[in-house]
Amino acid sequence: MASALSTFSQHCRQEADTAALAQGFAHILTQHLLAHPNQHLNLALEGDLGAGKTTFARYLIQGMGYSGRVKSPTYTLCEPYPLPLVGNLATEITAYHFDLFRMRTPHEWQEAGFAEHFDQPGFCLIEWPEKAEDTLPLMDMQISLSSDGDIEAENAATSRDLTFTAHTLAGNTLLTQLVTFLQTIAQ
Repeated sequence: MASALSTFSQHCRQEADTAALAQGFAHILTQHLLAHPNQHLNLALEGDLGAGKTTFARYLIQGMGYSGRVKSPTYTLCEPYPLPLVGNLATEITAYHFDLFRMRTPHEWQEAGFAEHFDQPGFCLIEWPEKAEDTLPLMDMQISLSSDGDIEAENAATSRDLTFTAHTLAGNTLLTQLVTFLQTIAQ
């Protein structure tokens, strides 16, 4: 199932809108992982330098219950975040936040021993997945961020267009739940 099953786009006029969207997705992701505690998901974060990938990741990870500082893994390649998921049954998963921007070769993430993280319950959130070329597993969802250059300069730094594209059945389920959730809170 390599082709996209569905896509959803949202314009965020300011950082607070991006935060709300990431936190809404955090809610959906939490519910999904509570219902499927042994599942692993791969989420790609794509966009130009400064598009807001790390900001989105920070709000997502904190929205899932992580209370510490979420830092950019630019120099470490990967930062793990234990997440206590609380629902009918409490469980803990780990979010692995990757930033592959500084990789010199497509296989560097594997040589660093990070391949095992792609099989563990939880999820991998990968910034700059294109740097790994075709060495990464299939992404369940791609989240593309782009800056909207058409609005006034003071808002241009925080205005973003986010597009969620599902590439697997699990990704499509998440996407459908996200759209439903956003429609519910908008009413």
